[in-house]
Formats: sequence, structure tokens, C-alpha cells
Amino acid sequence: MFNKDRWDEILEALNANKVRTFLTAFGVFWGITILVLLLALTNGLRNGVTADFGNFATNSMFMWGQRTSISYKGVPKGKRLQYKLSDVEAIRADIPELKYISPRNSLGGYNGANNVTRGTRTGAFQIYGDYPEFIKQKPMDIINGRFISYSDINSKRKVCVIGTDVVKGLYDKGEEPMESYIKINGVNFKVVGTFKITNSQGDSEEEANTIFIPFTTFNQAFNYGDRVSWMAITAFDDTSITQVKERVFDIIKGRKNIHPSDDRAIGHRDLAEQFGRVNGLFNILAIVGYFVGALVLLSGIIGINNIMLIVVKERTKEIGVRRALGATPWTIKGQILQESLILTILSGMVGVAFAAFVIWGMNSVLDNVGPVENFSNPSVSMTVVIVALTILILAGLLAGLIPANRATKMKPVDALRIE
Repeated sequence: MFNKDRWDEILEALNANKVRTFLTAFGVFWGITILVLLLALTNGLRNGVTADFGNFATNSMFMWGQRTSISYKGVPKGKRLQYKLSDVEAIRADIPELKYISPRNSLGGYNGANNVTRGTRTGAFQIYGDYPEFIKQKPMDIINGRFISYSDINSKRKVCVIGTDVVKGLYDKGEEPMESYIKINGVNFKVVGTFKITNSQGDSEEEANTIFIPFTTFNQAFNYGDRVSWMAITAFDDTSITQVKERVFDIIKGRKNIHPSDDRAIGHRDLAEQFGRVNGLFNILAIVGYFVGALVLLSGIIGINNIMLIVVKERTKEIGVRRALGATPWTIKGQILQESLILTILSGMVGVAFAAFVIWGMNSVLDNVGPVENFSNPSVSMTVVIVALTILILAGLLAGLIPANRATKMKPVDALRIE
């Protein structure tokens, strides 16, 4: 490997027919480029689709009430299920595998009628009544101040945490919103924090137009009593929410006199189940990417194998002279294998570099044009690069193995007779 004369011979052999060398190397270059780009595009789709989950903890589910479809124990068919705070406490007490249970209420909407005012400015925003643990279920960046606390919950304080677009809509540029007051449906609330959603995509506009207030304050200010519109439920990491959700449903059905077979009465969205299906789909796509890229790469390896066979045939007399002068079979074999490895690795690494340049270009375009639906941050990890290098080394050895064996099987006398 560190023999200068051998390297000179390899370079001379590669330069002897530059067009042939280029066309041979191009097969490996193109194969590795296709492999890396397919995996990068797959990751871009994975990132885009999983961004639809927001930053919400994926071992979670939302649960809300719907209309009953079966009459049972005096509850008529078609009655809407309404949760209470006592239902939340019953679930929390009976299922210790649950990490967070956040009751939620909401009103308004950023596409609805104006419901928030500050001085002469008005706007339509989404108002949520939440508990402090919600920020652990859906992480967000608190730019200034803080999120809702249990002190706010217990004292029913009229405080709020507002999104970035709320700030833009109600305040002048550069104006400080902290400690100021806004009116939500005519009720004054003090701003104690501003936030933005981290890595948000899809519903980012809605999220930026959101205002959070304490759940207890929401219910008192807007006459909700102890009603709960829906719940955000997260299980501990060692337990899938999918495994315990039926127990949650059974508790609600028992408390609300819902027929055990009436699954339509309880609406829910299981993020863990959905995320698992999406992740499984993209794992399959990654395997397909490896398979297709490997097939394209294999065609390049076959090309190198054929060219090395031609090279061995062209250098038959040279090999015979070397054998006559005492070169061992392993010396001849090492020469052929090294030539094959060099050609494969060099062309492959150029392919990796070219693919990296294309990926950089795609990300630059995405940064300039803004988020694209269901596609974000196409990229590959260092693991993929290491796998590609491993494939290149194995492919180079495979491509040179048959020509090398053929070269060492020649008898020196027969090789010298070749004209």
C-alpha cells in the first residue's frame, strides 16, 4: 500500500486509457450518488410528514367527546359526551402509567371573528385554557417571561402567554408586550410570556396566533364551570399510549354510562400509533432506497470488473515477466486488487461529495422559498456515509477479485508467449 513504485504503476495504468477509466469510474460515481440522494430525499419526506405531528410528544393521544351511537342505562342515542374535571382525576388515579393528563378548553380561532383587543387594535386569535404540564407535552420556546404556573392555576390569575403573531398584530414594532394588558372577550389579561413553536411546520400560522391562559381562569372567566372540551394524555416512555388507551376509554364509559361497545362516543387521535405507521413506511422507503442505489452501484462494479479483466489481458506479458523474476501470486493479486480499490473508492467519494453538494443546494432553495408541505431538510447521517464507504471498499475488492485470481493462475511461460 505504501510502495511508491506500485502507486506509480497504478497511476500509469489508469492514465493509459483516460476515456475508459472515466467511463468505468462514472458507473460507481453515479451509483453512490443515486444511493445517497435517494436516502436524503426519503429523510426529507420523513421530516416533512412527521412535522405534521408538531413537537407534540409522540407517546400521546388527544381525547374528546362525541355523540353516543347506542342507547344504554338511560343515556339516549345521539347524546353528546361531555367531560368533567372529575373524569380527569379518575383517569389519573386509576392509570399510573400515564405521565401527563392535560384537560383543555378553547375558544375563538385565528380565522374567526375578532376576540382580542388592545387599545384600538383588535385581532382574531385562538385562546386555550391549559395546565402548566402542557408545555412538557408540546415544547415551545419561551422568548420572554414564562409559561403558565400552578400558582396561576390555584389563584385563577388573569395572565396569558402569547404567540409571536399575536405580538405582531397587537403591538408596534419594537414595543415590549411584557406586563402589558390585553382584553379577551372583554376580560383583561396580563401578558407574562411570549413564545414561538420550535421547528414548527404545517399549523405554524395557527400556533403563532395562539394565546394560553390558566385552565381555571378560562373556566371562570368564560362560564365553563368544570367542563373539559378535550384532554392531551401522555404515557411514560416505557409504556405505549396505544397499550393503555382502552383502559382510559373503559373508565370514561363506566363513569358516563356509555355502552361498552359504543366506540363512536369517544373521539381520539393516537399520535403514537400514527407516528409508528409513518415511521414504518419511511423505514420501508429507506430500504427501497438502499436496494435501488445498490443495484445502480452494482452495475458500476460490474463495469469495473470487466475493465479489470481487460486490463489483466492487456498486461498478460508483463505479469509473466514479473512472475519469471520471482513475483509471488499474492504480489500480483495485491496489485490488481489495489488498482480496483483505488478506482472504486476515488469515484465513489467523488459521488458522495457531489451528492452532498446537491443536498446542500436543495436545503438552500428550501431556506429561500420557505417551508414546503410534507418535505423538509433532506439530509443523510454520518452512518450513511460510513455505510457507503464500506460498500465501496467491499465493491472494490469484489470487482478486482476475479481479475486478480485470473492473473495469478497464469503460468509464467504461457504468459510470456502472449503477443
